[in-house]
Amino acid sequence: MRVTASGLVMAGLLAAVSACTAADPPQAGAPASASAPGADATAAGRAAPASPGASPGTPALTVAQAQAALIGESDLGVPWTATEGTATWHDGLLKAATGEPDCQRLLEALYTDELLGAPAGPRAATALDDGDDAAQLRYQVDASRSADIDRTLAWLRALPRTCAQFTAQTTAAGTETVQVADAGLRDFGDARQGLRVTLTAQPSAAADPTTLTLDVAVVRVGDDAIVLTAGALGTLPDTTTEQALGIGVQRLAQVRERGRAQA
Repeated sequence: MRVTASGLVMAGLLAAVSACTAADPPQAGAPASASAPGADATAAGRAAPASPGASPGTPALTVAQAQAALIGESDLGVPWTATEGTATWHDGLLKAATGEPDCQRLLEALYTDELLGAPAGPRAATALDDGDDAAQLRYQVDASRSADIDRTLAWLRALPRTCAQFTAQTTAAGTETVQVADAGLRDFGDARQGLRVTLTAQPSAAADPTTLTLDVAVVRVGDDAIVLTAGALGTLPDTTTEQALGIGVQRLAQVRERGRAQA
């Protein structure tokens, strides 16, 4: 079953921002620009300069390596397929405003898919749809600075305390209640943090509530990062996030090992 048959009518390409800095999580009010759902990167085909703080002797991740480290529909199996565009719940529930600065930063990072901010080096990204569960997954590999990744991880770890529950005003679905909890990830990579974010909106007293469940994860592997968001209206398949991260961390490590062998 396609996503459109399950209420996920696709509307354009996945959004990204270019006004964030690589050193900090996205800031409130950062403008968004569209990015293709397939692999995307900066300075295609060329190695980026070594990032400050990179491990001595470790070549910088190249565009080709970042693309090779992506997961695909064959890794997750049926019913995952290549995306047809952004899910309608993306604008309907993630485009929202709250008076809590840290919580607003989280909403904007989720809406723009920029948890790490603008990339310090090459980036590759892909997106997949699960029409059976009205779900969509976005997966990216970033050549970043390890210190910047760790700052983002520290910010994410604090959110289950600072933004455990808050309300936000959406542009299309009225007021929503947002809950943020630690996702309890297994020991992927060298450092990691995951969140389970639940957004529930009720446009009117007569309407049934709409609930979006999001798994959010950032994993540092050496000086590189994997960023994953997976969302569904209702119940997100339990194994999706850990399956994607397990395959992705191993693939990134293998790509890095081949790069060292060729250097």
